[in-house]
Amino acid sequence: MTEAMEASEWLLRCFVVSLVFFHSSEFFLALYYHRAAGARSLLITGPYLVALTFGLVEHTLESLYLPNCKTQSIVTNTGLGLVIVGELIRKLAILTAKQNFTHEITEDYSEDHHLVTHGIYRYVRHPSYLGFFLFAVGTQVLLCNPIATVGYIIVLWRFFRDRIEYEEYFLVEFFGEKYEEYQKKVPSGIPFVK
Repeated sequence: MTEAMEASEWLLRCFVVSLVFFHSSEFFLALYYHRAAGARSLLITGPYLVALTFGLVEHTLESLYLPNCKTQSIVTNTGLGLVIVGELIRKLAILTAKQNFTHEITEDYSEDHHLVTHGIYRYVRHPSYLGFFLFAVGTQVLLCNPIATVGYIIVLWRFFRDRIEYEEYFLVEFFGEKYEEYQKKVPSGIPFVK
């Protein structure tokens, strides 16, 4: 087995372990905080599977035809760092928000819904989105997938831009001036999204 093939297999193992840990921990945290978790708590959707498949196809083709591009340790280590930092930020957001964190955008106000502005939320309004963004992009950097990396950045940025706008509409409805002041002081966490 060549060095490039070994590197490619190691990258795939890291990728798979990262995905399994990320998605299973999302499920178990939802179960712990909400006493209910379903398939949606795994955060695996059709478009997400398409993105993962695209990344794996790119990785496989480049491993076969451009094997040396998969042995860039600076790139793979950067990707692994992004995966770890993204995972830490996301889980810190969940652990800080506790029952106030859900995978679905809350559209109806509830008395037990509180605005969380302490901990990591003191520095970033949407740390879970930032964490997911870094994690997902990091998986593609880890695999040394230049095309998928750019694709993930563009698609995730658009997704989170729209999601933040939609979610913050309700947060302003629920918390009024308190949330508007928070918006002015604390960045969203996603680059170029106010």
